[in-house]
Amino acid sequence: MNSFDHYTQKGWCHFPTDAVLHRWLDATLPAVWASIAAPENAHWLRYGGTWFAGVNVLPNDATGAVPGGPALSGTAVDFIQDRLNCRDLPWDRAQVSVCHPGYPQPMAGETAAMHAFRQDRDAAHIDGLLKEGPQRRRYLREYHGFLLGIPATDYTPGASPFVIWEGSHRIIQAWLKETFAGVAPDEWRNIDVTDSYQAVRRKIFKDCPRITLAPQPGQSFVMHRHCLHGMAKWEPDARAAPQGRVILYFRPPVTDLTGWLNNA
Repeated sequence: MNSFDHYTQKGWCHFPTDAVLHRWLDATLPAVWASIAAPENAHWLRYGGTWFAGVNVLPNDATGAVPGGPALSGTAVDFIQDRLNCRDLPWDRAQVSVCHPGYPQPMAGETAAMHAFRQDRDAAHIDGLLKEGPQRRRYLREYHGFLLGIPATDYTPGASPFVIWEGSHRIIQAWLKETFAGVAPDEWRNIDVTDSYQAVRRKIFKDCPRITLAPQPGQSFVMHRHCLHGMAKWEPDARAAPQGRVILYFRPPVTDLTGWLNNA
C-alpha cells in the first residue's frame, strides 16, 4: 500500500529515514533545547514534571525554519504539498512535546476520572475540540490541516509513544458532517458537541484498532486531521535520550472550513 492509500484508509502514514529532514532537524535542535529551557515556557511542564506540552513554542517561521536554519523540507513535506494539496499552507510554530519516565503523574486540579482517562485511554482526543468553562464542555474552536510528527530524540517504543485509532478519521468525519448539517460554518463554534463526541469516541474505542507509533530522528509521520489520537503512558522498562522523548508536531491551521469538514 502506498503512502497516500495508507493515509486515506488508515488515517496516517509513515516516512522512513530522510536525509533532507535529518539535516533540517540537526539545524533546528539548538532552538528546540532553548525553547524547552526558556523561563517563559516553564508553565508547559505538567503532570509532576513528566510532560512538557510545549504548544507552539518552537520559534520557526512560516517556512518551518528557525533563525539561521533551513526551511522545513523532505519526503513528508512533499507528500503534504503534493498529495494533500497543502502547497501554500504556511507552517505554524511547532509544538515541542517532551515526555519523561513516570508519565503521567497526577496533576493539581485533575479529577481521578481525568487521570484514569489519561492513564488508560491515552488522553484520546480530536484536535480542535476544546474543553471550556467549569463544566468542561466541548466546542470546535480550531481547524488544522493535518498533523506532522517529527521525532527529535531516540527512544524505545514504550516511552510514551504516539497513539492513533486507525480508521477513526472516517467515523469522526461522518459524525461532524451529521452534527453540522444545515449549519453555517461560522456557527459551528457555538454548538456544544460534548455528549455526541463522547458517544462517537466510545464507538471508536470499540471498533477501531489502537496502534502506537515510535519513529526515530530522521523519520516522520503524517496523521489525518480527524483522527482520534493521544499519547501512551511511559512503560517501566522504556528508555529515551537524556532530554526525554521529544517529538515536534506541526498542525497548520486552515481557513477553508467547508474543505476541512468535507475533503478526504
